[in-house]
Amino acid sequence: MEFAKIGSLQMTLLVLLTVLSFAVPLVVAIIWTVRKKEHFTTVLVGAATFFLFAVILEKPIQNVLVVPTQMGLPEHAAAAWIGARPFLMALILALFHGVFEETGRLIAFKTVLKNRKNRETSISHGIGHGGFEVMFLIGVSYLGYLSYAFMINSGTFGMVVEQVKALAPDQADQLILLARQMAELTAPSILLVMAERTFAVLFHIGASILVFYACRDRERFWLYPVAILLHTALDFVSALMYVDLIRIPVWLMEGVIVVFGIGTFCAAYLLLYRKDKPQSEAASAV
Repeated sequence: MEFAKIGSLQMTLLVLLTVLSFAVPLVVAIIWTVRKKEHFTTVLVGAATFFLFAVILEKPIQNVLVVPTQMGLPEHAAAAWIGARPFLMALILALFHGVFEETGRLIAFKTVLKNRKNRETSISHGIGHGGFEVMFLIGVSYLGYLSYAFMINSGTFGMVVEQVKALAPDQADQLILLARQMAELTAPSILLVMAERTFAVLFHIGASILVFYACRDRERFWLYPVAILLHTALDFVSALMYVDLIRIPVWLMEGVIVVFGIGTFCAAYLLLYRKDKPQSEAASAV
């Protein structure tokens, strides 16, 4: 099986996006913590929150309960019942993201960050959570794509696809599609990925602000379920696409992320963060 060679432009774009996916979140975190004299460990806690609750806990549980076949497990009665109802399946998949990630923030602020009451803690955690998501979902993925690109250009990718096809035909089809997409990679498509992740990070920062104030003030605990609902609504659109209930252009899906990212961040920043006096100002006012 032969594949179109990955051109020098496409290879450069793959390398660029991979490097930026790791470098930009790290640089933003360093600049923020230095300028605000924040603990870098708060950023690390945000990163750990995503990894523990979204990767270690959420994904396996979601797969076992909703899509066990993705883990090579036989489909059980509950999964079959949910699978026969695509709308419900999309809602459950989106709800998993909302509940696990926002509960992760809640537990982080209630435990390891419970003594960090300054408002900057909320943004530091959000930068860590959203930044690590970029590294994990984009950076790690594109590292894999780079290895595939080198195999395509060396002529060994076809053998890999044949081996995968013998074990999992669906995954082999995905590899073939990926090879075509890499050969057609353009600068605008890279910019689209970068823009999408930027607004996704804004959403995570906004959600972290919401949950931070939910933990700091009992009367505002309602902000925690609001964060879950917003997160669920954001992922519900992509979940509907996943179960083939809707098909919308890529730009429209990106528009949804832009609206949720800007809306959640601006609302949380203007209504909560900005109205909260920094500790230095509060102390001088006493």
